[in-house]
Amino acid sequence: MHKQFLIISAFAAIALSAQAKVTLPHLISDNMILQQNSDARLWGTDEPDKIVNVSVSWSNDTYNTTTGKDGKWLVKVKTPAAGFTPYSITFDDGEKTVVNNVLSGEVWVCAGQSNMEMPVKGFFNCPLEDYNSVVLDAANSKGVHFVKIPSVMSETPLDDAKCEWKICDSNTVGDASATGYFFARLVSRTLNIPIGLVEANKGGTRVESWLNRENLKKYTKEDLNINHIKANFQGDYLYPLLWGNGTFNPILNYTVKGILFYQGCSNVGDPGDQYSQRLALLVKQWRESFGLGEIPFYFVQIAPYYYENNVNGDQGARLREQQLKAAGIISNSAIVGTNDAVYPYETQQIHPCQKKKVGERLGFLALNKQYGMKQLITDAPTYKSMKISNDTVYVQLENLAGGVSRYEDIKGFELAGTDKVFHKANTYYLWTKGLIITCPEVKKPVAVRYCFRNFEIGNLSNMGGLPLFPFRTDNW
Repeated sequence: MHKQFLIISAFAAIALSAQAKVTLPHLISDNMILQQNSDARLWGTDEPDKIVNVSVSWSNDTYNTTTGKDGKWLVKVKTPAAGFTPYSITFDDGEKTVVNNVLSGEVWVCAGQSNMEMPVKGFFNCPLEDYNSVVLDAANSKGVHFVKIPSVMSETPLDDAKCEWKICDSNTVGDASATGYFFARLVSRTLNIPIGLVEANKGGTRVESWLNRENLKKYTKEDLNINHIKANFQGDYLYPLLWGNGTFNPILNYTVKGILFYQGCSNVGDPGDQYSQRLALLVKQWRESFGLGEIPFYFVQIAPYYYENNVNGDQGARLREQQLKAAGIISNSAIVGTNDAVYPYETQQIHPCQKKKVGERLGFLALNKQYGMKQLITDAPTYKSMKISNDTVYVQLENLAGGVSRYEDIKGFELAGTDKVFHKANTYYLWTKGLIITCPEVKKPVAVRYCFRNFEIGNLSNMGGLPLFPFRTDNW
């Protein structure tokens, strides 16, 4: 009888031990990168009212917390300066769980739609330029780690997502966000520190797809009844609310440096400044949800594309205009231009192949504004003012960083008279007067536009090779 009791007790102890073991979210796992020099958050679940001890291999500090009635717990640990020394973290509630090969570095979120989601290996019929060379070179990028959050929908906010951290090398780089990877590769090699990418994105999504229920109800007219949502949209990628709940919410406890964002195609056609206001709202929501202060938000202007099967339409241009407005109203933000990041044959390519140019421009922003490399030229030229004299328009630009890329054969400018019909214009640059624009068909110009069409590639840039942002002087 005594022997039987001991056996039963032993099995009961084993069962209780198995039940009590700390459960970590998938983000807290081997190969993770923690934000350097921060109070990084670690969290998980266990039995209610259970003490969880956390120890880290980079210091003698230990941390402990007690789970709530819901079994959830969270601690903040002080992380070391960035470096390539692998560390471990031990979670102990009576039984130990160890996370290995943890690095300290800089962590950036890669958010948005398909042009951020597009991996190095590309999509079907959407290749990455110089793919093979990128794969071979990835052997030098082991300081870049990435984790892809599965793109899933949920009616309620999710706390976890089935994912795993990967170390970039020739075998894994194909799965990384191309835009994110080129950003991380540049920053990692320049600063000689690890860079972690948390990829939380979904192709085709609108800005409303990422807004939470509170903001959607307060600031939009989106119908949030789940049955109505399914009936109102042809593709689930356009659904409001659900993608943010399922794909972004699981990362909000993670301690990050900033957010990289490439989105907007699915909002083409939005009226007025609706998009710029809602993007500003989304940034405010994310910053409040992360609880890390005014973290940087760097985003990408959508590239030329034949929206509505019309190269010469201006729906895409109007969305780009809203994006530039958003950069002016979102604090601690900056935008990169892509007017030169497409080839003439890519009119119908929603995923242009030149992702290196895009990712590195995001990297230039971070290196300049976050990491002190002020010698980098990061702000692209923008329209400043216009003066009309007889049949000639004189345009002044800002952010030239010392000059323009060419004096002659400048393409992309158009003039219109009172009839509001635009014609291609002849443009050259004179440093004493700025851009000098004329057009034989427009004797009395009243307005000028630059690449203000769905698909039009200009050729004017500043001393840093950054393209002039498309613009218009009219409000037609």
